Amino acid sequence: MTTAPALLFDLDGTLTDNYAGIAASIGHALSRLGAPVPNAAVLRECVGPPLRESFARLLATTDDARVELAIAHYRERYASIGWRENVVYDGIGDLLTTLRARGARMFVCTAKPLPFARRIVGHFGFDLHFENVYGPGLDGRHDDKALLLAHLLAEEGIAAGGAIMIGDRAGDVRAARANGVAAVGVLWGYGSRSELMGADGIVESPRELVAAIERLADAAAGGRTAGQSSV
Repeated sequence: MTTAPALLFDLDGTLTDNYAGIAASIGHALSRLGAPVPNAAVLRECVGPPLRESFARLLATTDDARVELAIAHYRERYASIGWRENVVYDGIGDLLTTLRARGARMFVCTAKPLPFARRIVGHFGFDLHFENVYGPGLDGRHDDKALLLAHLLAEEGIAAGGAIMIGDRAGDVRAARANGVAAVGVLWGYGSRSELMGADGIVESPRELVAAIERLADAAAGGRTAGQSSV
């Protein structure tokens, strides 16, 4: 790897599969509100985007109070059970070990509220690899992933050209684009290839991700060299 970039990893759908916990907790919240629980295909679309966005859509409402009530019911179940209904994707442990050994700085950048994200990262031992975890507050601060990513870059002193966002949904790609950061889409999560077409690279397995990161790091280093030589 020519220059070790800062790697910004999404959590749900990228490092771990938390569909079971998220879907059951959404179902719990909707049932408490007397709303119908959608099918699995609809619930899968809720893995990744901010909860407030998903509940507004599922409840077909612009009533902030109703959305917040749904989130409160969701967290009743998720805080005690849902976060544990989570598995690490095959190959992720070896991937993180490899990238860390190559000198990459690594961070989690997730739409999952920060307290839950930190709990999951610690539960699976990912804190051995990641320098820090970034996610929105329980009050919705930094729900917009583009703003969250910008916050991460500022807090860590990372230049946009020296970072790569890695995630499975279009929101990850949009956040990267909004901040001038390269993006790699992963297909083992919840986003389709067409959803991720705006990324700088799309990979099908964790093993392929190392090569994609090396390619982008080399291209970025080449660009810096060209820019310096033209001055």
